[in-house]
Amino acid sequence: MIRFGNVTLPYGLALAPLAGVSDRAFRRVCRACGADFSVSEMVSAKALCYEQRAKKAHSSVTGLLASVHADEVPMAVQLFGSEPEFMAEAARLITANQYLGCVSQVPPSAIDINMGCPVKKVTGNGEGSALLKNPVLAGQIIEAVAKATHLPVTVKIRAGWDGEHINAPEMARIAEASGAAMLCIHGRTREQMYEPGVNREVIAAVKAAVQIPVLGNGDIYTAEDALSMMRETGCDGVMIARGAMGNPWIFSEIRAALAGETYAYPPYEERFQIALMQVREMISEKGLRVGVAEAKKHLAWYCRGIDGAAAARSRIMQAGSYEELEQIMLSLAP
Repeated sequence: MIRFGNVTLPYGLALAPLAGVSDRAFRRVCRACGADFSVSEMVSAKALCYEQRAKKAHSSVTGLLASVHADEVPMAVQLFGSEPEFMAEAARLITANQYLGCVSQVPPSAIDINMGCPVKKVTGNGEGSALLKNPVLAGQIIEAVAKATHLPVTVKIRAGWDGEHINAPEMARIAEASGAAMLCIHGRTREQMYEPGVNREVIAAVKAAVQIPVLGNGDIYTAEDALSMMRETGCDGVMIARGAMGNPWIFSEIRAALAGETYAYPPYEERFQIALMQVREMISEKGLRVGVAEAKKHLAWYCRGIDGAAAARSRIMQAGSYEELEQIMLSLAP
């Protein structure tokens, strides 16, 4: 069990923030399958703040990413940025649910700060994992956000910028001293991106360095991966990213393993029905064109492991309507 702020996570199983993936439809599926915490797609603090100054509700695209519905909590909205004043202002707006384009039913349970994103368009602006190179600024950002909101502040970091600069334990101590209530550690450097192999020793070092809860992240694809992560590092829970794509049942599998029970995955027919339910919700929220387009990668992931998966993925990518996607998925069930 993990406690931070007013949040309690009975199992410590979190869905990671995944740009272009962890939208509300996917978060809801993962919650139904056993995740007890999730984080939104990353929200640009500066973009959110600038949209308020433009005073045009229709231009508030960023605000939609920050929305939270009552059946999603506990969840965090993740902010990214490199300027403490913008990060603090965005945190205030989100905490109060007072921003253009807001469709939130409730405030988030926490504000998460992205200090782990490795993509160049983010790090090139000094944001995401680039902040690992500037621990002082990172601490200032966390402190500014913590002072701007009554919600607990969580922080996601990587092992370091590169193999010569592994500084996650130092960053963790700074984060805790600056007001962070929980940390998530991805056991790769920015230089490694998503290469195979996770440094669990650095996750263990972070856990030993702080008193606040720590989630371990990286290469968790099975229940045994999660249990061994916790055994080897002492982390309080795990955050799952790619391991949940097309397999939200990984959370149910881990819950069962924690209880010493065997988990039986649902038959493919049931899995595909849940996948299609997710697609329908995506279409409802985003419109037919965007919903269908964004659903294709999800359905391709749901096909992994079945006979004819490669041909099915090709058909999915060429489909032009929900009806076509439904026909393809239902034809795959053994």
